[in-house]
Amino acid sequence: MPNTASPNALPKTVTWAGALVTLQGLVAAGFAIVAVIRGATGHDQSVTNGYGFAAWVAILGGAVLAAGIALLTGRRWGRAIAVVAQLLLLPVAWSLLTDSHQVPLGIVLGVVVLGALGCLFSAPTSRWMAAEYGAYADEVSSDEERPDAEGTSDTGRKKD
Repeated sequence: MPNTASPNALPKTVTWAGALVTLQGLVAAGFAIVAVIRGATGHDQSVTNGYGFAAWVAILGGAVLAAGIALLTGRRWGRAIAVVAQLLLLPVAWSLLTDSHQVPLGIVLGVVVLGALGCLFSAPTSRWMAAEYGAYADEVSSDEERPDAEGTSDTGRKKD
């Protein structure tokens, strides 16, 4: 089955993860805009620093935003980018909590990242991801119908 959108069968955990990742992408886009303004007004060390940072944040934030929107629309490819982004943001949250002494920001980022990771690795999300692979579904259905030595299936029903 191709990687098509399936919003009807979308688990709530995927929707929540998509919303959190989309929020992260929007925040990154906001940082890119601020960096451009700071570079243009001369508040950065040099104009190229401001624009370079803005471009870097816009590219990474755009990828995160695209992953969040992909998850919200039922596209499975967004999960991989979202997981990588969350794993990269974990040390940032830790740094905010410890070295930077910005505990409130660290707590907020940590809660968002851990919440997104929890949703991305939850059982409903994993089943949704595995549904694309027909062999997995066939294997599960054949295991349920295979009789054991007593003539009952794995579900406990007597086979005729």
